[in-house]
Amino acid sequence: MTITTLDTPSAKPLLDWYDRHHRDLPWRISPGMAARGVKPDPYRVWLSEVMLQQTTVQAVKPYFEKFLQRWPAVSDLAAAENDEVMAAWAGLGYYARARNLKKCAEAVAKEHGGVFPDTEEGLKSLPGIGDYTAAAVAAIAFDRPAAVMDGNVERVISRLYAIEAPLPGAKPLMKEKVALLTPAARPGDFAQAMMDLGATICTPKRPACSLCPFRDDCEALKLSDPELFPVKAAKKEKPVRYGAAFIAVTGDGEILLRRRTDSGLLGGMTEVPTTAWTARLDGETSVSAAPFEAAWQASGTVIHVFTHFELRLSIWRAAIAGQVARDDGWWEPVTNLEAQALPTIMKKAIAAAIPLAFKTSKG
Repeated sequence: MTITTLDTPSAKPLLDWYDRHHRDLPWRISPGMAARGVKPDPYRVWLSEVMLQQTTVQAVKPYFEKFLQRWPAVSDLAAAENDEVMAAWAGLGYYARARNLKKCAEAVAKEHGGVFPDTEEGLKSLPGIGDYTAAAVAAIAFDRPAAVMDGNVERVISRLYAIEAPLPGAKPLMKEKVALLTPAARPGDFAQAMMDLGATICTPKRPACSLCPFRDDCEALKLSDPELFPVKAAKKEKPVRYGAAFIAVTGDGEILLRRRTDSGLLGGMTEVPTTAWTARLDGETSVSAAPFEAAWQASGTVIHVFTHFELRLSIWRAAIAGQVARDDGWWEPVTNLEAQALPTIMKKAIAAAIPLAFKTSKG
């Protein structure tokens, strides 16, 4: 039974709302499906939760479906080649998640016989699974009464209780409130209902308070403007870093690519030759840093915003007769670029130099 205090509303109105208004998502077991005895697949729940971190539902759907087509079970993903997984992930960002996804699948397959642990603690023992993912999988896949708190839930809780302490410092208090509010019955549906409420009703701007199942209990609605919550600490301005990228194309339509080291930003991903920029240091931006001598031509600048900094790459393009021997990369047909593990920043760089590169790619 839920611990109810004067400041802990009942979860029932939310669950009733969820039964009627839940989102249909490819990884979700709806209340109707659950009533027919359909059980959640922990692999699908885990895969979706990893993909959804820092990414929108609409962006994740095609990636999720593509992964399931190629690797329908965790054992299939465990047996996949690293480069294949990174290529399938390309475009979702936060590439450490893809590396940890593969490591986690291998651990489940080898150490747990292909079966996910069914508790938060057991899940947190797996590579790449932290507090949030462990709670989400435990609740949604195994109906454990875990306190699940993503950005949507933070917004709902901060408004429901009018929490004036700013994020991220207020997270422990918010999690306490979520734990008190989480019912022993249907905790998985409750977690998903809170996410849906934040995504569709308790939105950042112009929340539809009149439709909210918590409208009679919401302190922010009673006392002030719900849009004032959650309170966030002032953001620091992101630093700007500079570098250069070099796109060399042969007469046969091949482009020079190379693989980044496994550690660090964009680790293990494919790139065109670039200078040594990092989140903390600028790289060379001039043609003097080109990987080999050629008639390099300036092709503009591309900008990409990472979590902690903004990157501006000067793009240089060279049309050459044939391949130049390299021991740090390979020549790939432009028509095959979609099959490569190219992060978004590298796709931008290539498109700046070869505008039709990804329209002619085979995929």
